[in-house]
Amino acid sequence: MKRIAAFVAVFLVALPTAFAHDGTDHAKHGMTKKEQTAWGVAGDRSSVTRTVEVVMSDDMKFSPSNITVKNGETVRFLIKNSGQVLHELVLGTAPVLDEHAKMMMMNPNMAHSEPYMVHVKPGQSGELVWNFNRPGVFDFACLIAGHYQAGMKGKVVVSAQ
Repeated sequence: MKRIAAFVAVFLVALPTAFAHDGTDHAKHGMTKKEQTAWGVAGDRSSVTRTVEVVMSDDMKFSPSNITVKNGETVRFLIKNSGQVLHELVLGTAPVLDEHAKMMMMNPNMAHSEPYMVHVKPGQSGELVWNFNRPGVFDFACLIAGHYQAGMKGKVVVSAQ
């Protein structure tokens, strides 16, 4: 029993490191995972049909907060942080973002990296390339602890065509 407790303690201490993000732009280095999600799949830069600029600010808002795309469209999001604190844009569904936001509240220093998210330092820009290959209404948010809870959210409507 003591061994199990010791293992769990070591695991919990190491867990935040396992999710650490070193700032590597995975897409630029060919490391983007191509996993299908309910809201689409990581896109190829060569397939981008348009660029959508999104500005994040310290008033906990995205501009624009509502984006419409066509089913099958590959979009390059150029994400600018006009604020003084770190922000991120994470694509997903409301239940996925809700769960992730809870994890971030419990572990505010937990960094993470997936092809459907981008972290942007104050005054910097980042990009995310995404193929919306399923119609529906999807969400995006900043999941930095407290930002999501303050309303830093938006919608992507993917039309059937």
